[in-house]
Amino acid sequence: MSIDLAKARWFKSSYSGGSQDCVEVAHLDGGVVGVRDSKNPAGPALTFAPGTWDAFTARVAGGGFDLPG
Repeated sequence: MSIDLAKARWFKSSYSGGSQDCVEVAHLDGGVVGVRDSKNPAGPALTFAPGTWDAFTARVAGGGFDLPG
C-alpha cells in the first residue's frame, strides 16, 4: 500500500528540546502513523497501523523496553 506523505504534519515530542537528533511523528489518513528521522526529513519514513502504534506506545509508557540512561 502506498501512503502519501506530502501533506503530513510532522511533529516532535516536547521533550526533544532544540536538538535535531529526534524522531518526528505524523498522524495520517486511516489512523496510520508515520515516523521519520528529523535529521533527514526528505528521507524514508516508517508507517504503522493504528493498533501496532498503540501497542508500541503503551509498551514504551509502561516501561516495557530496556532503554539506556
